[in-house]
Amino acid sequence: MVTIEIVRANHLQTGYPTPGVVRKRAFETERAVVSETHLEAGVVAGWHHHGERELYGFVISGRMRLEFGKSGREHVEVGPGDFFHIPPRLVHRDMNPDKENMLRVASVVFGPGPAVINVTGPDP
Repeated sequence: MVTIEIVRANHLQTGYPTPGVVRKRAFETERAVVSETHLEAGVVAGWHHHGERELYGFVISGRMRLEFGKSGREHVEVGPGDFFHIPPRLVHRDMNPDKENMLRVASVVFGPGPAVINVTGPDP
């Protein structure tokens, strides 16, 4: 019988690691990962990219700064209710500029290959 799958908040699985980032997976198939990401107040995550995959995100609460580009000099900021897209192979890092509140983001990463590839930094 066809049915609707539900994953309750207390049943999320550990997601793919990046220093400073807590990822919790709800669903994963060969081509997609649906997860929630947390960054504690003031955290600067490690540099990473999503290989051949696209990432679409939605900020649930808090603020996020995404650094990217040559030597990581470019950035964008998003807040509650904002959606964002990170294209394949774009090296970036997530930052929570808020010194008091946690950041929560829901995201879908889809495409072939690994969901997260940690790197030492962007190209100089």
